[in-house]
Amino acid sequence: MRVLHIEDNIDNRLLVRRILMASSYTFEIREAATAQDGIAMAIADPPDLILMDLSMPEMDGLDATRRIREVPALDHVPIIALTANVMHGDKERTLKAGCDGYIGKPIDIDKFPDEIIGYFRRRYERHV
Repeated sequence: MRVLHIEDNIDNRLLVRRILMASSYTFEIREAATAQDGIAMAIADPPDLILMDLSMPEMDGLDATRRIREVPALDHVPIIALTANVMHGDKERTLKAGCDGYIGKPIDIDKFPDEIIGYFRRRYERHV
């Protein structure tokens, strides 16, 4: 599965990469350090799933998600918010912006790969 991880924090990108690469699933991870770069990468070479940090400078993950959802070729791609924003209403805000799911940080390293696969399968089943 080709995953695009849009995250400004290099340590968080490294952690996600290590967890997914160590799992029993086959992941190809691409990374973008800014929302703008992530949008461009998704348009140029659509991934199977996008992991979206919500708190980034210049453009946050909610705005990036809205922009990605405006691209018809990316309509089928699940976008999963991966964020430390776990206050009341944050999950609802992410879903309203166009995310298909929400995973709070810190992530559970034992469950994380299965969560990603689960979100992908649910989105795929809705579009078949």
